[in-house]
Amino acid sequence: MLDNIDFSKYADGLVPAVVQDIETSKVLMLGFMNAAAIETTLSTQKVTFFSRSKNRLWTKGEESGHFLNFKEMLLDCDADALLVKVVPVGPTCHNGTDTCWGEENNAAHFLTYLETVIASRKNESPDSSYVASLFSKGINKIAQKVGEEAVELVIEAKDDNELLFLNEASDLLFHYLILLQAKGYSLQDVIEILKNRHKK
Repeated sequence: MLDNIDFSKYADGLVPAVVQDIETSKVLMLGFMNAAAIETTLSTQKVTFFSRSKNRLWTKGEESGHFLNFKEMLLDCDADALLVKVVPVGPTCHNGTDTCWGEENNAAHFLTYLETVIASRKNESPDSSYVASLFSKGINKIAQKVGEEAVELVIEAKDDNELLFLNEASDLLFHYLILLQAKGYSLQDVIEILKNRHKK
């Protein structure tokens, strides 16, 4: 990737790096990288920038412990900006907020990431993946599993054990996402219907 980056467009050989949570797609911060920062990021798997104020390489979290664990780096169409996908450890901003814009890094976006994981497991060996084993058994088994989880959730809703209720809710949602994948749909298809209903 380094050979393809145009470091000449900005001062001091730096390119902007937009940092995004890979699980929620939320933009967390903007930093700047030079070639050494990129190489350090790739070798340590901790996102490292070139700090203009410190005039040196700076690993996010080196003082606070709120590291950005590196997952992926993409170069934009003009070859002069980076998208750095991460898993954040704690808040990203030095002010203690999830993002440098004061936004909450909403975990609901994790469902989109979870869908991609489910899709990737679809064609794996049934012996190595629970999700793959469900897909291998066909739509009837998957639908049956969703029904079972729904009943278990209703049963727990009648009791006062909060942890069991939330676990059953998680099980139902997880298997519901598998069912959508099995039918060739995504959560976004359902969201679009809900949005249209909301407009009415």
